[in-house]
Amino acid sequence: MQQFSNQEIADIKSRIDQIHDLLAKGGEDQLVATSAAFGLPAETAPPRLVDQLALSIQVRRMRRSHFGTAQMSGPVWDMMLDLMLANANGRTLSASDLATGAGVPLSSGLRMIASLEGAGLVKRSIDERDRRRSIVRLTDAGTERMASYFEKFGAAMRSGYNRAA
Repeated sequence: MQQFSNQEIADIKSRIDQIHDLLAKGGEDQLVATSAAFGLPAETAPPRLVDQLALSIQVRRMRRSHFGTAQMSGPVWDMMLDLMLANANGRTLSASDLATGAGVPLSSGLRMIASLEGAGLVKRSIDERDRRRSIVRLTDAGTERMASYFEKFGAAMRSGYNRAA
């Protein structure tokens, strides 16, 4: 399996941040383009600020209830997104890749990974090519939880955009 480089992780995170910024700015053309990126019809009217805020709160609460006691925000959520993307592309990530991508020191990243591992969402293994590195992968349960979350997320996005129209 091919691994993501730190630069590729930073580029992906930058793209996600750009999408977030576009949504936050509320520009009509930008939101229509962003809705197309989520697979929504281009003619979908962009939501009003109040609708965006309500949708954002709904999505955050949905994530909290979907994952239960696991802390799924900030850098931990960034790690889960990076792992899901790596999984989808047949790549692997090391613990240091995850910490770098989440913008946290390695020591903090390792604690976050241990927490995710304790929740049964990820597993660590030794890199066979460099035994000093540990590779982190989503477990089957972690992959299933992420996939089912994004199914719910997609439904919430469609519902939020349709409500605003």
